[in-house]
Amino acid sequence: MAKSNLGNVDWVAILLFLLLVGFGWMNIFSASFNDEAPSIFSLTEPYGKQALWIGLSFLMIIFIFSTEQKFFERFSSIIYIISLLSLIGLFLFGKTISGATSWYVFGPVSIQPSEFAKAATSLAIAKFVSDLNTNIKYWKHQLNAFVIILLPALIIVPQPDPGSALVYVAFLFPLYREGITSLYFLIGTSAVFIFIITLLLGPQAMIIILFLICLVYIFISKNKKKRIAPTLGVFTIVTLFSLSVNYVFNNVFEQRHRDRFNIVLGKEVDTKGIGYNTNQSEIAIGSGGWIGKGWKEGTQTKGGFVPEQHTDYIFSTVGEEWGFTGSILVIFLFLFLIIRVIYLAERQKSQFNRVYGYSVSGVLFIHFLVNIGMVIGLLPTVGIPLPFFSYGGSGLWGFTLLLFIFLKLDSDRMST
Repeated sequence: MAKSNLGNVDWVAILLFLLLVGFGWMNIFSASFNDEAPSIFSLTEPYGKQALWIGLSFLMIIFIFSTEQKFFERFSSIIYIISLLSLIGLFLFGKTISGATSWYVFGPVSIQPSEFAKAATSLAIAKFVSDLNTNIKYWKHQLNAFVIILLPALIIVPQPDPGSALVYVAFLFPLYREGITSLYFLIGTSAVFIFIITLLLGPQAMIIILFLICLVYIFISKNKKKRIAPTLGVFTIVTLFSLSVNYVFNNVFEQRHRDRFNIVLGKEVDTKGIGYNTNQSEIAIGSGGWIGKGWKEGTQTKGGFVPEQHTDYIFSTVGEEWGFTGSILVIFLFLFLIIRVIYLAERQKSQFNRVYGYSVSGVLFIHFLVNIGMVIGLLPTVGIPLPFFSYGGSGLWGFTLLLFIFLKLDSDRMST
């Protein structure tokens, strides 16, 4: 065990963490309130369990700050391998909950290893990028980094848990900070755009649009002959990708995922079936007005109209009971925390610390963006929690581990 440099701990980040956890618990309490429960700490109720998990998370924080700073860098590879094995083990020993085999169950305790895999992958990518033999600007080293990122994601997808796998896009942020080309972001963004347009218009229309764009590009180019070959290559690749969209959508996606995409894209209207959660969430948020109905006074919340409201849809409780004002406050708290982590990452002397810090900010941002986006109906429901806010021990501990390892590294930055 090591002495903690508590004088160097970033108390601003800790305050933001405490505010999010505290406000999150208040909304979990409201969303799952039971008049007949013996106390607010009753372990038969979600808010009682969450209070216990919050208390245990503080023990985790004490352990992290009592650990030698070099431990996380020295054993990052071993932690990553253990994380991969825990994900693989789910196919043999995992329990299926809500359609996904993502949990180990030990009596009354359930553990979701994918929540901890984010911290493990953050450590692994930080270790690899900061290695003296690594230059992330070289494509061979970029390939190795992508393998580290994709391995846990590819194990998580067939559980099936595509929402948790989606989060691994966040690791492009630290790689971009360390020097990879923005071409990856352009390709990724273009792929998403083409995927959506193909679903909306069909592959034939997409190919016609692409063909016209290529013709215009060649026509306006100064050196037309040199542009023909690369343009033809891009056209061929994108055409093949567009033709594969329907196959992937119909054969790789499950029906519930297809339904959610169709609802968000406006191809289907189903407010009583697969779109029920999102529709009720939008009603709850919209009914909150400017200042909300008051804590524990939300009619949608008290009536239980929004399923899973204390977990993935917890933000709808904020919107109904705290209104636009409370919703903006929560959004600002998350943004301040993410920006604060980026600021702390930039002041690190160690590249390992900096890459890990950017990984933390990326994971938090993707969770924040996707969760709130799906709750307000802008994105399909993919089932990922709002960090520090949603009900769940694995989620809370996973995010606490992710954040406080970085705050530990930051507190010892002058000794690295």
